[in-house]
Amino acid sequence: MAGQQLVNVGFGNYVLASRVVAIVNPLSSPMRRLRDDAKAEGRLVDVSQGRKTRAILVTDSNHVILSAISADTLGQRFAQSGPADTSNDYEDEDDI
Repeated sequence: MAGQQLVNVGFGNYVLASRVVAIVNPLSSPMRRLRDDAKAEGRLVDVSQGRKTRAILVTDSNHVILSAISADTLGQRFAQSGPADTSNDYEDEDDI
């Protein structure tokens, strides 16, 4: 895990930048449904410390993370963390 970028999602909680596939605004009905489904299936992680949810992060493992930090601010933090290292995604580009 050396070299992995951790990003603060609020209140001393961090996620691996390379595992997050989306940061979305929680105000739409589909995002409420996403949150409810994740809670029912045990995939919801609430790091908002009881405050209003301002962003929803979706990971590559299909976990849903609720944060009290705005989606814009989190987007800036992820942008500052640098691009994810994808050099080992494919052994041989001919296989794509």
